[in-house]
Amino acid sequence: MRSAFHGFKEFIGRGNVVELAVAVVIGAAFGAVVTSLVADLLTPLIAAIFGQPDFSALHFTINGSQFNYGNFINAVFAFVTIAAAVYFVVVLPMNKLEERRRRGQDPDTRACPQCLSDIPAEARRCAFCTADLAQ
Repeated sequence: MRSAFHGFKEFIGRGNVVELAVAVVIGAAFGAVVTSLVADLLTPLIAAIFGQPDFSALHFTINGSQFNYGNFINAVFAFVTIAAAVYFVVVLPMNKLEERRRRGQDPDTRACPQCLSDIPAEARRCAFCTADLAQ
């Protein structure tokens, strides 16, 4: 019985398990922030401009079966607004920040003058065409 607990302790103590747990918790918290941004700020803004964006009452009936296509439209609307919020609030600023960081760095690779393959900037000989690059 002791070895089972020892194995469990090793499993939990691994870095990747702890990192995964932290990522799940952070992801859940971030999901709540994005949902609140969309529900509390973006949706009322769109409602103020275009009218109430609630399509849940839209439906049609065929042979007694009700098709609530308005709920589908609401789900698509929520997906698009959440995706837009994540892109414009997280992805775009992070890409700009990464671009700014890279501007000040020397490139890691360069083109071989003979075969135009990407090679390490420090290379003295091309790994592809074996051209001598020592200068």
